Amino acid sequence: MESAPLLDASAWLTICAVLGLLCMSAFFSGSETALTAASRGRLHALADKGSYGARLALRLTDNSERLIGAVLLGNNLVNILAAALATSLFLQLFGEAGVPVATLVMTLLVLVFAEVLPKTYAILRSEQAATLVSRPISVVVTVFAPLVAAVQVVVRGILYFAGLRDADDAQSAARAQAEIAGIVALGHSEGNVDRDDRDRLLGALELKELEVEEIMLHRSDMEMLDLALPPDKIINQCLNSPYTRLPVYRDDPENIIGVIHAKDLLRAVNRLMRSADGVAKIAEFDVMSIAMKPYFVPEKTTLNHQLREFLRRKTHFALVIDEYGALQGLVTLEDIIEEVIGEIADEHDVDDQPMPEMDETGSYVIDGAITIRNLNRTMDWSLPDEEANTIAGLVIHEAQMIPDIGQVFIFHNHRFEISGRAGNKVTQLKIRQL
Repeated sequence: MESAPLLDASAWLTICAVLGLLCMSAFFSGSETALTAASRGRLHALADKGSYGARLALRLTDNSERLIGAVLLGNNLVNILAAALATSLFLQLFGEAGVPVATLVMTLLVLVFAEVLPKTYAILRSEQAATLVSRPISVVVTVFAPLVAAVQVVVRGILYFAGLRDADDAQSAARAQAEIAGIVALGHSEGNVDRDDRDRLLGALELKELEVEEIMLHRSDMEMLDLALPPDKIINQCLNSPYTRLPVYRDDPENIIGVIHAKDLLRAVNRLMRSADGVAKIAEFDVMSIAMKPYFVPEKTTLNHQLREFLRRKTHFALVIDEYGALQGLVTLEDIIEEVIGEIADEHDVDDQPMPEMDETGSYVIDGAITIRNLNRTMDWSLPDEEANTIAGLVIHEAQMIPDIGQVFIFHNHRFEISGRAGNKVTQLKIRQL
């Protein structure tokens, strides 16, 4: 009498079905990783070049909740079905011992061939894999759409009662900006992004967060024209000044009534000099006849908004006031651009904030008026700038006093020694990173 074969036809069909389900599981796992790991920027670039798969992948990732729900649903269905078939097969072969054997075998098969292998490939070739799987996955999403929608309702209800809400547009924009900033910073730390490139990219992103008061030239450092001066002295001051535009005040420096552009002044003087008795007419020259109306902006205006206003008004110069209307300083278009691309210097610029120099003790001699942002950029430090704009202001804020020359403070992992003071103003410091 012949013995029955160990594996009959139904067993072989079961094995083939399990293998087919494992392939489907690998497809779902790889598709999920590919579509979530693929760079949307690169997919956009491929879509612009005519790739239909990239366009479809972008549409799928627009609703990531629906996409992940459909993929996970398909993946779980095939995994559970494969495990059930494998268990029945091993029960047939090994009896009651078939359950642990099936668990071990299926765990290894699913882990290696349906999870790690396809996901590793999808990570290494994320954009390529995303474009390849986008068409079949779009069919899966469409087929499972009603069931996924029901699951979403249940999940959202649970999350709602747990206190979690969907992010609004502002939060989404902030999250996207933070993600870009993180990628840039990470690229610099890994050596893939140059320091200057990092500063430019992060500077452009921070224009929405920075305010005018953080980069303005303080009123104590402003050069202004006194309308009470004779015209010839005003002309000489304009010609000797390194600045193209100068505010004009009457009686009190707070009372700014106009702004003079050096080119307008030269044109007016040229006309007078070409006329009869030109030299005599200069003494009677009305400076306000060529002055522009002053443009005032609040100190809390963001740089992004102020940049748009400069471009819209076709002007490069604004006076900064506080909430009470008192003059605080001035800001120019160049100041905003320098926040993105770094310091811009020409042959007439005055270097009022020289580069820090190291002394014999290993400390850097730094001007107290240098802004914390510029110091962090120059030295690649990370001193906080939330409470103060200048390095002197940071020391005063942390010390809660106006320090004397020779006093030493240690905070934020730096040693600060006061080496210069004029009145109540800290003019120079020696700083060493600990």
